[in-house]
Amino acid sequence: MPGKFFQKPTEPNDRVPPGQYLTNGFPVLTYGSTPPVDMKEWEFRISGTAAPKILTWDNFMQLPQSEFTADFHCVTRWSKLDVKWTGIKVTDFMKVIEVDPRAKHIMEHCYGGYTTNISMDDFVREENFFAFKLFGEPLPAEHGGPMRLVVPHLYAWKSAKWINGLEFLEKEDLGFWERNGYHQRGEPFAEERYSY
Repeated sequence: MPGKFFQKPTEPNDRVPPGQYLTNGFPVLTYGSTPPVDMKEWEFRISGTAAPKILTWDNFMQLPQSEFTADFHCVTRWSKLDVKWTGIKVTDFMKVIEVDPRAKHIMEHCYGGYTTNISMDDFVREENFFAFKLFGEPLPAEHGGPMRLVVPHLYAWKSAKWINGLEFLEKEDLGFWERNGYHQRGEPFAEERYSY
């Protein structure tokens, strides 16, 4: 794997999890094809143990916007440091929805049918955000545009591309990759790659 596109850190770097290589580019990894998303019909649905709500793109864009610089770690063993995003903090988003206190887990839903699960504790953190720009440009479709969730402290499959809804749950349910052998949580520094 190391070579032209990937390199092992040459000195100790506490930002690079064990078993990861640094990438010079920003690889695109997706199961299946990129779903077409019509921005005129884009919507974000809240369901489960939360007051049902549908947000439009305009609703989202009215929330406070922030700039973020975060490291990005893929379970396929590459990491990209200092990725620059524009987005909306999860903590700001949570102020405009009503969630039942019994909710302990979330299922992320996406255009194209992809799902991934995350605990409330891992979701509601100041450093997590919904991204709609990458390096100052609209988020490309192959990287999850028009919007994706970014959860820097977990492997990137938890940072769902093409996100269009959150289902709040009392009990954990498993998403696509978690049902297919990936770890339920996915913490890079603990190398939580697989469930076995």
